[in-house]
Amino acid sequence: MKSTTQNSLFTPARNPLMLENRAALITGGAGRLGSVIAATLQREGARVVIADIDRTRLSEVAAKLSLTAKAWSVQGDVSQLQEVQKMVARAESLAGPIDILVNAHGIVPVRNFLEMTPDEWDRPFAVNVRGVMLTCQVFAKRWIERKGRGAIVNISSSASRAARPGRPHYAASKAALNMLTEAMAIELGPHGIRVNGVAPATVLDQVYRGQSPDNPAYVNFTIQGTPLARTGAPEDVAEAVAFLASDRSDWTTGVVLDVTGGAHVARRLSAPTDTQAK
Repeated sequence: MKSTTQNSLFTPARNPLMLENRAALITGGAGRLGSVIAATLQREGARVVIADIDRTRLSEVAAKLSLTAKAWSVQGDVSQLQEVQKMVARAESLAGPIDILVNAHGIVPVRNFLEMTPDEWDRPFAVNVRGVMLTCQVFAKRWIERKGRGAIVNISSSASRAARPGRPHYAASKAALNMLTEAMAIELGPHGIRVNGVAPATVLDQVYRGQSPDNPAYVNFTIQGTPLARTGAPEDVAEAVAFLASDRSDWTTGVVLDVTGGAHVARRLSAPTDTQAK
């Protein structure tokens, strides 16, 4: 049977705000990426709630967001089911029904494999993987019960595809997150819930363009393997998140989008350990 979908050339123009009348919860919302993602979704018309375990930083970021539009914050630990349930309930009591979830939380511990303890191995998985599973599960159950649609965007990392020395547990947790994203897309798609991810390369507070003797060694190494010859900015990631959260990506699910300046296609050699690198 032929599709009845009208040719896009003849459909009305889209609203210039991608997320008008939408509401989003951003976990890790007080962090380098989460705070900019929240501001970007807010710019696109969404009501935003940021969640984080850091109460002080959470209040600071929420105050900045509230300067341009109403924003809210909720505090809690995403690795604990009861805390996630409370955060979600509180967020919806503040902002109304939420239909966008962005999992921007994560920890990047540094420890060489031979020195790692079992507890050190487990911690990134508890936060980076179980924390995503819990938030997604709580929201998905709510959306299915409401018979509504939802969009989930998980922040992964280029480390999920190219391991780095000193962070084997982090790289493994992000690789697991990629597969979780794909598996959830399969199971939740029939309910109208899209699940995608964004995998950034090195994102720092300062953007470095080109190699220089004044740059940190890791930055020069990164730029050498990046076709666009610069490090990333939080805004690069946030724009991709906004698109994947919006109806402009209505037929996109199960994707982990590489936002790397092309670094994911360039050949990589051994890199020095750098605690600042994403």
